[in-house]
Amino acid sequence: MTFDKFNFVDTLQEGLDAMGFDKPTPIQQEAIPAIMDGKDLIATAQTGTGKTAAFILPILHKIAKSGSSDINTLILAPTRELAIQIDQQIQGFAYFLGISSIAVYGGGDGIVWEQQKRALETGAEIVVATPGRLIALLASGKIKFNNLQHLILDEADRMMDMGFSEDLLKIVTYLPKNRQTVLFSATMPAKIRQFSSKILTDPISISIALGKTAKGITQSVYHVHDNQKEGLVKHILSQKAYEAVIIFASTKDKVKSLYKVLKKEFEVEAFHSDLEQVEREKIMSAFKNRAIKILIGTDIISRGIDVVGIELVINYDTPSDPEDYVHRVGRTARADSQGEAITFVNPKDRYKFNNIEKLIGLELEQQVLPEHLGEAPKVDDRSEGTSRSSGNKKKGGNKKFSKPRNNQSRPPRKDGESKPKPKAENNSSEAKGTPKTVSSQHSKFRTRKNVNSETE
Repeated sequence: MTFDKFNFVDTLQEGLDAMGFDKPTPIQQEAIPAIMDGKDLIATAQTGTGKTAAFILPILHKIAKSGSSDINTLILAPTRELAIQIDQQIQGFAYFLGISSIAVYGGGDGIVWEQQKRALETGAEIVVATPGRLIALLASGKIKFNNLQHLILDEADRMMDMGFSEDLLKIVTYLPKNRQTVLFSATMPAKIRQFSSKILTDPISISIALGKTAKGITQSVYHVHDNQKEGLVKHILSQKAYEAVIIFASTKDKVKSLYKVLKKEFEVEAFHSDLEQVEREKIMSAFKNRAIKILIGTDIISRGIDVVGIELVINYDTPSDPEDYVHRVGRTARADSQGEAITFVNPKDRYKFNNIEKLIGLELEQQVLPEHLGEAPKVDDRSEGTSRSSGNKKKGGNKKFSKPRNNQSRPPRKDGESKPKPKAENNSSEAKGTPKTVSSQHSKFRTRKNVNSETE
């Protein structure tokens, strides 16, 4: 299938042709017709599948056909980085259409605040906003959405996790009831279903590659002690002249600390909430232009950037949530390209790592820790149930595990070894270890910090 099958207005199709857009991705194939038909939609798709274009293109088509200059579409996003990214994509697709958009987000000074208010009052067909800043503007009473036709929520699960549920419901009270509402989410927990029932009407549901990582990602793991992580990062980065690397750490303090270590030897920048918005935009622009080769940040950048050609993602800390792992590594191998993802796992994070493997349905290759960094922590062998040191394997002895975890076989018992007691039969989906069930079960233990300070 090609984009011309959607019968977009000529100017939009000309823009797609000029940008080299030929074949739509699976989420675009399914979502675009539904949005063009005016249906409310719940779409579940992992990062890197082209979901942004899946809602931008049909909206631009509909605005171009209507000829309206009122605020037609409101797009809500969890972070300023994602809001800016969406706005930039709109500007690219709408280049030949004469349709305007504006990104509304917090973090700027009073001048930015006034610019955003004036732009909204003057008029823009599409508004891309973070919930907190938009509520502040709505409270001024000068912004009206009386003729709004479309409401789109991008990364809805992220907004729920960040505590924006009440803000979103408040925003909806300012909007016409007769509108089309589209909700995109990387995951679909029960809270998203419950929330969607409050704002959507008889929605169509689409689910693409839930909980899976892209085929082009080579994924591996190092079992390490915390005091070995800095040395291991430097070792990995020195093996190749990388052009684009993202390193994810669990806190902004770790981001700052690692930045101080790496800046002595590499072209690197730290990206965190203590930076002013102007600084953050400058760093992101330099990274996209390859003036900076390595970017260190928290999960704030796991969903909020779209940079082509990222070669390597390093999880300096194991993500607490398996779904966050999918989003982190999804920064590489985008649009059918190739990429590499490496995760550091210390002994206390093995439970988190096991849940990651269950969600993605893979057992990652275990890499050998370089000898100069010392002995790696002992790891329970997955196939034999014994302990071994991952640092004692011979060079070149990396072992790939491709069999599903629930198909493990126990080696023959030694002489005199007692026969193990049979386990109780369990036919539940949890026992089968399906990715969806594991993700849902893991959410019971999930704890998230409030990250509003990183976004608004």
